Amino acid sequence: MILEDMPAFAAALPARRALMGLDLGTKTIGVAVSDTRLGIATPVLTVKRKKFGTDAEVLLAMIAERNICGVVLGLPRNMDGSEGPRAQSTRAFARNFERLCPLPLTFWDERLSTVAAERALLEADTSRAHRAKVIDHVAAGYILQGTLDRLANLRNG
Repeated sequence: MILEDMPAFAAALPARRALMGLDLGTKTIGVAVSDTRLGIATPVLTVKRKKFGTDAEVLLAMIAERNICGVVLGLPRNMDGSEGPRAQSTRAFARNFERLCPLPLTFWDERLSTVAAERALLEADTSRAHRAKVIDHVAAGYILQGTLDRLANLRNG
């Protein structure tokens, strides 16, 4: 089920299970996973996109393996907040994935997540070749961490 309202998404999550964050690109999907306390996002891997069914199988296997309770998809809004073709593509992916995955799904505004990931990798003196390999799942980590921070704020607010 797609829950765009963050309090509704938070209410749908069971205790002590991890979340998965996705940075959907046209050629890759960056994947990050949280700890079971929903405190820290860890970039995990970048999946080379093939076709939807194949991509979904990989993600569903990870969900089962890691006991994931919900999925956060980065929503690539334009800088003015509007949604263009990439956001529409992400929403289409979510609708298709929702049919295969019974978990709650939500979106996180991912504006500047790739910029932040790139900056962090540059500060860590990561080589250009290595940055290209990890940028998508590091961006997924930023997307997921933003969600985790918002969930913590809801719990403590």
